[in-house]
Amino acid sequence: MRLNLKLVEPIVKSALREDIGRGDRTTLSLIKKDTLAKGKIVAKEEGLLAGLRVAKLAFTLLDEKIKFEFILRDGEKIKANQILAEIEGQARAVLSAERTALNFLQRLSGIATKTAKLVKETSPYPVKILDTRKTTPGMRYLEKYAVRVGGGENHRFGLFGGILIKDNHIKIAGGIKSAVNLIRKKRPLMKINGHKGPLRGKKIEVEVENLREVKEALKAKADIIMLDNMRLREIKRAVEIVGGKALIEVSGKVNQQNIKKIAKYGVNFISLGILTHSAESLDISLEVEGD
Repeated sequence: MRLNLKLVEPIVKSALREDIGRGDRTTLSLIKKDTLAKGKIVAKEEGLLAGLRVAKLAFTLLDEKIKFEFILRDGEKIKANQILAEIEGQARAVLSAERTALNFLQRLSGIATKTAKLVKETSPYPVKILDTRKTTPGMRYLEKYAVRVGGGENHRFGLFGGILIKDNHIKIAGGIKSAVNLIRKKRPLMKINGHKGPLRGKKIEVEVENLREVKEALKAKADIIMLDNMRLREIKRAVEIVGGKALIEVSGKVNQQNIKKIAKYGVNFISLGILTHSAESLDISLEVEGD
């Protein structure tokens, strides 16, 4: 899983500024400038590791000479009480970056762990587990990275990433058929920031809320039909109605209890906001050596 640290650095810098502000008063008062510290990052519970390079960046931004040794790598399983990394450098930098580094590491590992559980639940079936845009503001790049670490895939990164006609679009456009036709007509000529045709070839996805709308989207020849907040029996019937004439995505009211049954119906994608907005952070800590 590729992680672009050039994109990550501004996020980490912002988090450090938020936490340290005008200075870490406690650390600056207690710790001499030339004091060194050794420590280890330890998992307190099992899960899947994600964000260790982000944690390293938090420390090295305060002390570029800090030694950070990876014991595990992102995507590896974590056991309780397992050492993830060892660190050595200026004590002030270690202590001041600690909370920020752990916040990233705990959050991203929690997302990767939750994603991995749901991917495992659906592994017998050819369905892709997707995230959504329901991410923490400013953290989308990292949270979607953690989903990939967990074995999931990314839905569109933002509004610029694809065509998804949602309920409010449909209301304003005057119906599903009208909305799809307007997109199909304008798609080759679409301009974004002065660039012509960035949506050429993009699939048209339509969000539907009932079986009547499934039929309308199918008649309008939508490429992907998103079944939003439908009951299990409705999802099953929708798959029968579509009959392979369009791809099917299920979103809303999906959880660990029903996801396997939904996958069994033969849908192509299942997108879950809970991967990012409801994942519990993994318990990970920094243990510094004392005298």
